[in-house]
Amino acid sequence: MPRNFKLPSKIRFEYDIREGVKQQYTHGVWGGINSQAEIEMNFYTESDKLPAFSERTINPDGTLGPELIAQTEEKTLVRDVHSRIVMNYHAAQALRQWLDEKLATIETEETDLTDAFFADTEGGLEQ
Repeated sequence: MPRNFKLPSKIRFEYDIREGVKQQYTHGVWGGINSQAEIEMNFYTESDKLPAFSERTINPDGTLGPELIAQTEEKTLVRDVHSRIVMNYHAAQALRQWLDEKLATIETEETDLTDAFFADTEGGLEQ
């Protein structure tokens, strides 16, 4: 079907950042494919589980002595989910391509990452 209009030669995207948006660090992701065939990702940071309490001895002079460590055979890690992302197939493909490009840049510029940082004119993920 022929077009009855002329496409623009370029388009500008402007980015607004919502109030309260914070940069997040992640150690990993857990998720899968939901019933709508979308990819669900739960990003988390991981740390040792804090004890329910801690105790210290008190020295005869009233100062604090060493901490009494409760012995346990079980090691527990806590995964604090800080971000939940849902995306469709096309957005996931665009994200994969964008990540592949960024990883390739890091791998080829490993000796001087400042070159890769300042030379990146592509910027963000587009789909």
